[in-house]
Amino acid sequence: MKVLFAGGNGYTPQFSGGVQSSTHHLAEQLLQHGHEASVLAALFGQGVFGYKARAKMKLLRQRAVIDSYPGYPVVRAWFPWEAAGFAVEKLRPDVAVVQCHKSVPIGKALQAEGVPLVVYLRNVEFHELGGDLRELHSALYIANSEFTARTYKAKFDIDSTVIPPTINPALYSTPTTGEFVTLINPYEEKGFELAVRIAAACSEIPFLFVESWKLDDDHRARIEQTIAPLGNVALESRTSDMKTVYGRTKILLAPSKWEEAWGRVASEAHCSGIPVVGSRRGGLPEAIGSGGVVLDYDAPLADWVAVVRRLWTDSQEYGRLSAAARAFSGRPELDPAGQFATFFSMLDRAARQPSRQAA
Repeated sequence: MKVLFAGGNGYTPQFSGGVQSSTHHLAEQLLQHGHEASVLAALFGQGVFGYKARAKMKLLRQRAVIDSYPGYPVVRAWFPWEAAGFAVEKLRPDVAVVQCHKSVPIGKALQAEGVPLVVYLRNVEFHELGGDLRELHSALYIANSEFTARTYKAKFDIDSTVIPPTINPALYSTPTTGEFVTLINPYEEKGFELAVRIAAACSEIPFLFVESWKLDDDHRARIEQTIAPLGNVALESRTSDMKTVYGRTKILLAPSKWEEAWGRVASEAHCSGIPVVGSRRGGLPEAIGSGGVVLDYDAPLADWVAVVRRLWTDSQEYGRLSAAARAFSGRPELDPAGQFATFFSMLDRAARQPSRQAA
């Protein structure tokens, strides 16, 4: 089967995050099972990679360019929904998995080309859809959490099959030196402000803030200015090898402020027996489960500090939650083989049903 993953976000190496990591893992699984995988994504013009792609697009007078940077074809365009025809002509997909930014216009463009759709619902930011999902008449739906499934059911009366973000444990499972309390993705919506307050109240504990979504220079400068007076917080640039982060992490801090659809970093940390202290927002409690502690985002600062300090100093409690985190990472819902089987059954079902073009 030829499977095209399509969305309006960027893709590696230009953009990284949970969606890109999960997509890459699914693409790798498809390739391992003898299928073909490709991606349609947004092109960013910055940097050497973007400059070369932009020059190639101009030279060839095309509305998109193709590369094989991640090991399979990636079609990149300024406006991916306008490049759907180009992608279909070059890649001939049997089915498309549409996800996140501009799902509706991209899905409609692909359906107009006769491509069956599976829509993977990975967040609850309805404004990012670019339209009403009910316009994608014959699409099937996957949600990344029970929370996401309930939210879309309430909004659009959509029934979804729940498949949590797929994770390759080999990429994240590692012994850890336990040097830091780690926050990944220091953005306001991810709880940066609360994390700073917790770190300030725990001056005896080292904290590590790690970039995930690309920080522009001004944003990075503001973060550095904010943490400089604390003395116990380090900021590191993003990395493609998260073992280098989890290998130094004792506690993962996930005080997210927004309605997380899941919380991939919690599942990644659990692979190494790292407990998570996170907020009761969206699907994040589903991801943390028994492998950590969940608090209300607006709980008193003293409550957050008490939990972090206890896990940092109480070896017995830490050992209990560490074992629980590792066990939780092995639950059936996160078994990669089982997840892939369910995922592929959805692709097969979509590919077999008659495709109806978008109105």
